[in-house]
Amino acid sequence: MPVNPDQVYQPEADTYLLLEACRAEVKPGDRVLEIGTGSGAIAAELVQRCDILATDLNPHAVLCARQQGIEVVQGDLMSGIRGTFDLVLFNPPYLPTKAEERLDDWLEYALDGGPTGREVIERFAHDVRRVLAPGGRILLLISSLTGLFEVQKLFARSGFVVAVARQQTVEDEELYVLRIVTATG
Repeated sequence: MPVNPDQVYQPEADTYLLLEACRAEVKPGDRVLEIGTGSGAIAAELVQRCDILATDLNPHAVLCARQQGIEVVQGDLMSGIRGTFDLVLFNPPYLPTKAEERLDDWLEYALDGGPTGREVIERFAHDVRRVLAPGGRILLLISSLTGLFEVQKLFARSGFVVAVARQQTVEDEELYVLRIVTATG
């Protein structure tokens, strides 16, 4: 199957904000997992600084990232991933989306966060501990449209502590990169 770039989420302001946070967070020797790598832009920049593995559900995104030399597993969130990681990165689909707004294509998986914008984030929050090394960290990008307070509560209920690491206004929304750690780490 040839890569269809129109079906791959291309770097936007949210990508660059998460990348900025990653540059500050990644430590030499970190094992890093990027969930939903999309074009692979973040992983491609970090590959020289750490051991990075990426995932994406979208076969076009997987091929796109592999063309950049990124090790990518095709799958939903962390399915099929074994082992633990010091840092988990995720720019999830965070846009609140009504059923009638949905597109029927692969790019939809990068955008559609369900009615609240938190459907995928909720699944991620419930499963991420499985791949997080002791003392591990998470960088999660969300939007004010997703609900900062609601996402903070969601992770707190799962035993995490959440802090805003980066913030940027883009058009009519606020973007946040959340730094999330276990309550004991």
